[in-house]
Amino acid sequence: MDTAGKTITCRAAIAWQEKSPLKIEEVQVEPPKSGEVRIKMASTGICGTDDHVLKGDLSMKFPLIPGHEGAGIVESVGDGVCSVKPGDKVLTLIVPQCGECDACLHIQGNFCDKQEFSCRGQTIYHSFRTSTFTEYTVVPEFAVVKIDAAAPLDKVCLISCGVPTGYGAAVNSAKVTPGSTCVVFGLGGVGSAIVMGCKASGASRIIGVDINEEKFSRAKALGVTDCLNPTKLEKPVQDVVMEMTGVGANFAFEAIGKIETMLAAWNSCNSSYGVCLIIGVAPVNAQLCLQAVSIVSGKTLKGVCLGDYKTKDCIPQLVTDYLQNKINIDPLVTHQLPFKELHKAMKLYYKGKTQGEGLKQVILKMIGSTFAVFYSSEISMLKVQEHPEWLSFLSCFNSDYPRAAGRDGASVAGRQYGCAS
Repeated sequence: MDTAGKTITCRAAIAWQEKSPLKIEEVQVEPPKSGEVRIKMASTGICGTDDHVLKGDLSMKFPLIPGHEGAGIVESVGDGVCSVKPGDKVLTLIVPQCGECDACLHIQGNFCDKQEFSCRGQTIYHSFRTSTFTEYTVVPEFAVVKIDAAAPLDKVCLISCGVPTGYGAAVNSAKVTPGSTCVVFGLGGVGSAIVMGCKASGASRIIGVDINEEKFSRAKALGVTDCLNPTKLEKPVQDVVMEMTGVGANFAFEAIGKIETMLAAWNSCNSSYGVCLIIGVAPVNAQLCLQAVSIVSGKTLKGVCLGDYKTKDCIPQLVTDYLQNKINIDPLVTHQLPFKELHKAMKLYYKGKTQGEGLKQVILKMIGSTFAVFYSSEISMLKVQEHPEWLSFLSCFNSDYPRAAGRDGASVAGRQYGCAS
């Protein structure tokens, strides 16, 4: 059925307030307006950033529908859109590239000014201008990029956020040098991608730090040479890293988002030429306090967003590199579950974080596409084939016009489906 120019009704997972279970409800997706793209989603992820949003660690307006790490096929485009056309395979971009703001125009900038989000006058808000937990989504043209037609959409959604965030931190932001020593705090999805980047760059020693020892065997398979569990050390982990290396690490990466681990990463670096890169997202009001004298010795503290990549320019090349076997994201995907057990996948995520039961990467089956879940410490692939009654996730997407009405609006229809037990 031709859907171009028509409003599409589908179901969406709505977080009505902070720390509340997702509810699947019907919403309506309007046709794309000028400068917009409507996408039929094939896969998406639950990234750690989504978890921060749902817990209220980031400042967001509720109710909202989360999701930003998505892959799909362009269904239709609005007036003036020229970079993609119907039928193109695309990735959504949590960090867009408008090509006009200061960050986009600066040779070293990538934190585009147009990534702020709101939905004025609406009762349901989008997430990061993407809202990818859905059959169909509408995004601004600057927040979507065309990728190789041969790309497998059930996997490359990870290249929308998690892979460039971690892999790019090593190869593009830090520019890890051959023979160097690296320490990675957090061996989840992003941390694993960092390890892959360090190994690809020729690091001779990669020290992995995590309180969950069930991650260690997989981390070593990716390239970690030494594993440390801070809860089982007699000294602070940074002191142990100093003893192991003699002079401190050349590069330290923090992929957890906690002030304590950020400080530990900073204090694990060589005092003269070490580089500490902060990738993890801390709560919005958290403050990082450093000993002033430790700064003047020469080491560097650097924040990293999506691997410092200019997304529309660089993300398609990462997809091509994957297709050419230059990078391999397949090890980042493991277990399978039917989509109707989404609540179980979420339980596995939180259980893995709180009870140390290892990396849980789950594939859930849904309608005719794949729904990938990329957690702060996990990646899950949700194969969507059999259960239309369980799908989907959507929101309004642009601050200038309505996309989905809320609980009191006509766009949210009757039946609700709880995704959390």
